[in-house]
Parts: sequence; C-alpha cells; structure tokens
Amino acid sequence: MQIDPRTMGQLIQLQSLNQLDLQGTSAQRASSDMDGSLFDILLQEMMLAEQDANVSADSAGTDARSVLESLQRYLYSAGSNDSDTLDDLFSEVFSNSEAVTAMRRQENSTVLPSESPADLQSLITQASARYGVPESLIKAVIATESSFNSQAVSSAGAKGLMQLMDGTARGLGVSNPFDPAQNIDGGTKYLSYQINRYGGDVKTALAAYNAGPGRLQRLGIGNDEQLMEKFRLLPQETQGYIAKIMRAQAKFEA
Repeated sequence: MQIDPRTMGQLIQLQSLNQLDLQGTSAQRASSDMDGSLFDILLQEMMLAEQDANVSADSAGTDARSVLESLQRYLYSAGSNDSDTLDDLFSEVFSNSEAVTAMRRQENSTVLPSESPADLQSLITQASARYGVPESLIKAVIATESSFNSQAVSSAGAKGLMQLMDGTARGLGVSNPFDPAQNIDGGTKYLSYQINRYGGDVKTALAAYNAGPGRLQRLGIGNDEQLMEKFRLLPQETQGYIAKIMRAQAKFEA
C-alpha cells in the first residue's frame, strides 16, 4: 500500500515539530506504558486512515486532523511538557471547523441547559477524586466559565460547562462538550494537567487554562512567582479571570 505524498509531507512536518521529546520522567514512562517512536505511531495512524478507499475530496484534511488528535492524546497521557504546542496548533487547525457544532449540540445531552452546583455535585465529586482537583476549584471554574450553563458557547468557540475548545476536547477524549459528564471530566483532567505542569501553582495553571500554555511559555512564566512578576503582560481578560476564580473558590469553600 502506498501513502499519499501529501500525507507523508504532513508526517514529516509533524515529526520535526519542535523536536518533541515524549519520553517524560521515569514515572511517566511507567504509567503510560507506551512503546515505539513518535514517527512509528504517526505513520501507523496515517496508513490506517488511507485504507479507506471511499475518502472524498471534502475530507482532504482528515489525515492531518486524525494525526494531530492522536499526537495530542499521546502527549496528555505521557505528561509531556510539549503538549502546549499541540494546544496552540489545534486552535489553528480546527478554527474553521465550526460547521458541525450545531449538529453536535443535541448528541447525548440528557439535561437542561442550566444546572446548579447541586445538580452537578456527583459529577464534580467524581472528577475531583479522579484527578485530585478540589471540588471548590472545579465549581469556581464552571461558575466563571459558563455560569453552570452546559450549552454555553463563547465567541472563540469554547463549549460547555468548563468551556473546552474543540481541539483540546478531542485530545481529552471528549466527543460531546455539551454533555456535563464528559465536559466536567475532560475539563478537570485538563486543569489537573496544568496544575501538575506548573508544580502545583494554581494561579499559573489557571492562567494557562484561560490564555493557553503557549502564551505563558512565550512570556517566560512557569510558576506563580514569575506570574506575579509579569502579571501586567497577560491579557486583561486573563488577569481578571484569575482573580474571579479565586473569589469564586473562596465562596464555594465557605
């Protein structure tokens, strides 16, 4: 079987992207239980995608999309510090893929658009236990991001209770961001990943959740001390976002 030259070009480009190091720490390697090189993984994904003889011209971007999704899932599970590159890349690749959003809103949604902390308590408790994020922080993020509206959509295209972008949601295994169970699980997983990335510094993790880890990296922000030093360099929205989350968390802890 031959691979389309365009597909191979995408593969080579992705292979060289930032010279990604997916080995992680020894603990991460043990927990991820993944073998083989990144190139082999991407090649396998592309070969499987091209086995479909019925691919139409309208799906010309499918290979790149599936490879990026697979790579992001790999990075999240491997705990790589380079996954912020994929976060930014996903925002660009999927920025024009909103046409299917309306159809997805009704998929698997079993609750009314607006919920309350009490309605979602069991889901929040489960996510908190699974990912080690305080329930009060999860509630604060939901309250700030969507005001507990599971059908919320931002002007940037973020969706659901914890306002997940499409690319990030796919990387986290969320197929329907409007489903509270999937959104809370995926959003809490992503928040936990950012908290761990920044050594437990919650404010920096929140800045990454809102503005993207790529922006923090470009500003040289890797912990709360650096965050405070360069706070004025953050977007005003992010500055207000952090303060609002902290106030909301204090309220939910009371």
